[in-house]
Amino acid sequence: MLLKTILNKIEKFSSFVYTKDEMKGKGTNREIIVTIEARKNSKGRCSVCKKKRPTYDTGRYPRLYSYVPLWGIEVYFSYKLRRVCCKQHGVITEYVPWARGKERYTMTYKIFLASWAKRLSWQETARVFGTSWDTVFNCIKWVVDYGLETRVLKGIATIGIDEIQVFKGHKYLTMVYQLDAGIKRLLWCGKDRTENTLRTFFTYLGERGSSEIKYICTDMWKPYMQVIRERAPQALNVLDRFHIMKKFNEAIDEIRRGESNESKEQKKKLTHSRWVLLKNEENLTEHQVEKLNELLKSKLQSIKAYLLRNDFQKFWGYILRSSAEKFLKSWCKRTRRTRIEPMKKVGKMLEKNKELILNWFTIEPRLSSGAVEAMNNKAKLTMRKAYGFRTEKHLKYALYHTMGDLPWPKTTHRFNC
Repeated sequence: MLLKTILNKIEKFSSFVYTKDEMKGKGTNREIIVTIEARKNSKGRCSVCKKKRPTYDTGRYPRLYSYVPLWGIEVYFSYKLRRVCCKQHGVITEYVPWARGKERYTMTYKIFLASWAKRLSWQETARVFGTSWDTVFNCIKWVVDYGLETRVLKGIATIGIDEIQVFKGHKYLTMVYQLDAGIKRLLWCGKDRTENTLRTFFTYLGERGSSEIKYICTDMWKPYMQVIRERAPQALNVLDRFHIMKKFNEAIDEIRRGESNESKEQKKKLTHSRWVLLKNEENLTEHQVEKLNELLKSKLQSIKAYLLRNDFQKFWGYILRSSAEKFLKSWCKRTRRTRIEPMKKVGKMLEKNKELILNWFTIEPRLSSGAVEAMNNKAKLTMRKAYGFRTEKHLKYALYHTMGDLPWPKTTHRFNC
């Protein structure tokens, strides 16, 4: 079977025909040239308005367009471009269905590289397919731009908002995820974690889209909560479980460090105890269980704080909001009576944000931050995998490409990459 016969099955273009295919070069420098010609008496289309127009002239030399490699051999489409005479746009280069503008890459080749770049790093994709990092980025950019323009942003009821640290220093991206049943994707990401950053998202979503949001899962970052009250007042803001429990762990760690510095005896007791106190009991190793049993016999404040945190875990097991509120009030009262200042601060934080925390019991099914944390971990993996990210722009394209669940450009063939 001839190569052009296969192409006619999977990559057929109206008004154009494959006339011949030939291999050139020797050894590792081999390449396959597939010649394309316009059908006889066919008219070219204006590259702007896409209307058929009479031919003005035909190029003297063919232009080569990169196509999907075959058995490691580079494949090119060869075509002599025509210029057409358009009433609206004058003499202009014709539109060809396999490429856009002056690009020397076919759309199928761009989709092929972008598909592999989801599995491999961009650098590895470029190396495997004998191209450059910039070429891979341009292919991804084209696919992502198409997806962002054509995706549907209607009916978004539940979103999660968080930030991730990027590059070196205190540089952040605000991440907004859709968390509706059956669809979890990256909706938007923006520089920094300020009020203006989040306002930009709501402006992007529009008044109608913002008014459709019912639930928003966030941490206790004040700029986020302020903007939510302004731009989506109808939405129920839920402070997620992960960040609340994170405050407990920070308090326990602070107490442990303070006690370790008080005396050599306490330092000896608390050696190798950090993760024993911070991990959930069911996740402890056999050695850590033995260490915990030893610590529980002591009267250290670290242990008192550990027991207070474990006791608070009952809070998430309540079904009724009223019962959970009663438990929260009782727990905060008991904590105020202790002499453990970091835990007192946690208690004050819980009392201050009581209504937002109790919103967790209003939603059925319960809105978990697990999905947000999973998406954040996927974003961090994308950053680690993408060797050669130079700017925030490149990073955003990588995140949308991997996590945006974007529609892809239409093509005659799909690759199972």
